[in-house]
Amino acid sequence: MITSSAPRPGAATAPGPPRRRALPRIVRHRAPHGALLALALFAAVRAAGIAAVIATNALADRPLVRNLAHSWDSRWYLHIAAHGYGRLIWITPTGGVQSDWAFFPLYPALVRAADTVLPLTPAAAAMLISWAAAVIAAYGIYLIGHHLYGRATATALVALWAVLPHAVELTIAYTESLFAALAAWSLYCVLKDRWLWAGTLALLAGFARPTGFAVAAAVIAAAAQQLWLRRGQVAPGVWAAALLAPLGWLGYVLWVGRCTGDLTGGYFAVQGAWGSRIDFGAGAARFVGALLAHGGQVIYPVALALVLISLVLFALLCLERAPLALVAFAGVLVLLVVFGSGSFSSKPRFLLPAFPLLIPAARALTRTWRTRPAAACLVGGALALASVLYGAYVTVLVHSPL
Repeated sequence: MITSSAPRPGAATAPGPPRRRALPRIVRHRAPHGALLALALFAAVRAAGIAAVIATNALADRPLVRNLAHSWDSRWYLHIAAHGYGRLIWITPTGGVQSDWAFFPLYPALVRAADTVLPLTPAAAAMLISWAAAVIAAYGIYLIGHHLYGRATATALVALWAVLPHAVELTIAYTESLFAALAAWSLYCVLKDRWLWAGTLALLAGFARPTGFAVAAAVIAAAAQQLWLRRGQVAPGVWAAALLAPLGWLGYVLWVGRCTGDLTGGYFAVQGAWGSRIDFGAGAARFVGALLAHGGQVIYPVALALVLISLVLFALLCLERAPLALVAFAGVLVLLVVFGSGSFSSKPRFLLPAFPLLIPAARALTRTWRTRPAAACLVGGALALASVLYGAYVTVLVHSPL
């Protein structure tokens, strides 16, 4: 008798239940152990910072929460969200003309969308986006730390980011938290070889801030490294990421150029009117000279100290042999702070998204925790208290640009 394993014509196999399409890996992500603790720590410190701002406003007999959503650049973003571009200019005391084209569109677009969909005022929508983005950024930073160094260092990294002196600016209506979230997740996708996601998030980061091209530079550098190491034999996603990454920043720059009638130079002329240009440190040198000669408010020597510390931390990051994407991202931001002109009091804010600079300190804090936990807690508590108090000081009491 001859048998066959082929199915008989009338005996079709019963169909199984329909298969669901798999979600993208970034959506199917499972939180690593310890992430909730790190996020709770971050949220607690930043909530204390907000409470300190409210308390300081109460003591100063000012509106309790107004400066959280209406400080300096926040007012420009809210105006763009409500009225669009080309509607607001400011004539400076020296006769300069500053326009709203200096502000990138992603944040006001999200504010407009949230205000349209949710029963919120534009100011409340702006705060909601900033707070949510800050938590998302903290989670992305935790994932990077966990992927590279483990749970303890990841927790220390998030904690140190939460207690930076200017971390209060992650929880006001500014773009730093949104930019940090997009940067952190783009860099995490690079580390996990999710290139299309990395390029797409870098593109969005380019729509968020003038410094958005730092994320594009990091993605392109990492893609170039892959091409070098594998002699050009890389997946198409690597090429796609390198091509996508700069499109957001370039697109907005060219759009502003078209609106101003100077395609390639219009955007830079707009930024120049705000005093933002690359002067290779000439402005910083003049500032340091004036500070040494005449002194200044507390905020200025603190800003100078933080910029100098960032240079030291970048050198340590390089010595740590951190992944190229992290080094490139942090390096571009440090270079922009050192070589860019503009108000020196704002430079620490520009460094807020440069979380890779904290990796050497996080690893050192982890080692201290293992040998002297009391000392690590003391250092962390002191930094948290200083961050909360200093954040209230710069937000409420100081009249220099944030």
